[in-house]
Amino acid sequence: MSHPYKEFEPKWFDDDYSDKSYRSIFKWGEKRQIKAPRESLYKMIKDVFELTDDDFKGYTEDLGLDEVDFDIPVKLEEKHITKFREICGDEFVRTDNYARLSVAYGKTMYDIMRLRNKIVENVPDVVAYPDTKEQVEQIVAYCQQEKIPVYVYGGGSSVTRGVECMKGGISLDMRLRFDKVIEFNEKDQTITVQAGMSGPQLEKVLNNAVELFGAKRAYTCGHFPQSFEYSSVGGWVVTRGAGQNSTYYGCISDIVIAQEYATPIGPIKTDTYPRKACGPDLDQIMMGSEGTFGVLTHVTLKIFRHTPETVKRFSYMFKDWETAQAAAKEIMQSEAGYPSVFRLSDPEETNIMLHMYNVIDSPVRHLFKLKGFEEGKMCLFLAFTNGEKGFSKNLAKHTKRVCRKYGGLTLTGYVTKSWEKGRFNDPYMRDTMQDFGLVMDTMECSVNWSNMSKVHAEVRKFVKSRPHTICMTHMSHVYPQGANLYWIFITRMHDPAEFKAYHAGILDAIQKSGASMSHHHGIGKMFAPWLEGSIGHNEYEVFRTLKEHFDPDGIMNPGGTLGFDLTEEEKISKEQNYMSKLK
Repeated sequence: MSHPYKEFEPKWFDDDYSDKSYRSIFKWGEKRQIKAPRESLYKMIKDVFELTDDDFKGYTEDLGLDEVDFDIPVKLEEKHITKFREICGDEFVRTDNYARLSVAYGKTMYDIMRLRNKIVENVPDVVAYPDTKEQVEQIVAYCQQEKIPVYVYGGGSSVTRGVECMKGGISLDMRLRFDKVIEFNEKDQTITVQAGMSGPQLEKVLNNAVELFGAKRAYTCGHFPQSFEYSSVGGWVVTRGAGQNSTYYGCISDIVIAQEYATPIGPIKTDTYPRKACGPDLDQIMMGSEGTFGVLTHVTLKIFRHTPETVKRFSYMFKDWETAQAAAKEIMQSEAGYPSVFRLSDPEETNIMLHMYNVIDSPVRHLFKLKGFEEGKMCLFLAFTNGEKGFSKNLAKHTKRVCRKYGGLTLTGYVTKSWEKGRFNDPYMRDTMQDFGLVMDTMECSVNWSNMSKVHAEVRKFVKSRPHTICMTHMSHVYPQGANLYWIFITRMHDPAEFKAYHAGILDAIQKSGASMSHHHGIGKMFAPWLEGSIGHNEYEVFRTLKEHFDPDGIMNPGGTLGFDLTEEEKISKEQNYMSKLK
């Protein structure tokens, strides 16, 4: 522990375990790295869940230390497996149990709870590790010929059951070899990479462009989701992802400039022109398709000048949620530019963050009381600006002026720096806490300023309908017309089926409140039953028509992704709910 406890400290699990174990699949990130709550947060958790130190003296959940073992036979004929070995090489095609399970689940808590309970289902028959675009194209063409289901595994951070192999078949694991730079173009300020490249790989390449490509300066990708360290460029694109700096750099749909796909009807390649009026935008059509139209092979991204020295960090505390929203809206609508990181937390999340970043134990706590800020009502705003030195400085000044106008209390850049330091490792805490039966997961959606309070209240009401539940909310991707709302909920739960029903209830609440079903997590198979009811029947038929064009035999990511091949009875409209469908 980097912050030792003064009193009782649970034995947060950080021991070694087998590379062939269930834990090696469901644990987030590096093997021995963990993140445990600070002592003040631990005490708060005990209060919320009415627990004592005795409840943390032994693990309540299976740690997943057993080696992977299940009995689901490979159903593909040997001739097909032989063909895949001819394409990729013998050593890059596997049918062992560990390889099959390692690409079957993502990182939603439903996946993790199933793995802890050794519930193995929906695994591929074979896993291939392609090296080139041509290999992927050959595999897709062969699978179309033989009607073999095709799935793709990028970084594995999906929280929508996006990678789950419902129909067996083959899964293409892009992590091992499909991660090369295809072209760096400094004149156009773009880079083209294979879809399996990870976030850290891409950023390292761009930061070192001078040494690697003889570039004039260093660059950045501008895309930093919380899953940055363990997600792939391809995953960002096919789910229409957003990074934590998206308010300035844009979401991935703003950053992508060209794509190549291997589809059942043949290769699809878009051009690299910065803008055009040649009918509907094919790039936008392909993004968000989540592997249901084809396999993304190459993607060309806009890149940005890497200028860390111009970043201005600051944070403010507002007295309540409505005031904080008003300040955020004015910042985004004032046409003075957009902060890069823009994170505004509601009262419950603010309270948690004050514990997480040790503010609650600092002298600032007394300043809150002196200034009339009440715990349980105040809202924390974290931000920093990027860009050219003068632009970044001026935008920071303007944003601070707006914050002061709405009564914001400055906390300097201290809290923002603390958040930034741990921005990618918060998911480690999920495993640490779940060892003791506390589950943590996330949901998010898009809202307008005009319905933000309504959506926040209605979704929060359902989340909190479960006794002894923490429900944190923040906006982290913000626009002149609205923002996303991102929920983090923590509750006590052991049964995967119970979690699935609770998660579905949150989706019901999001749909009925009038928000979008997803801002940047995608839809996958877990959110899919709500999609058509959310966007409308005629609108959804456009998706279906595209699916029938690119994948006439339904071999690409089958089993409910984006709602394709769901029955009408499995879909959920705004007038229905998940529980009524089970009756």
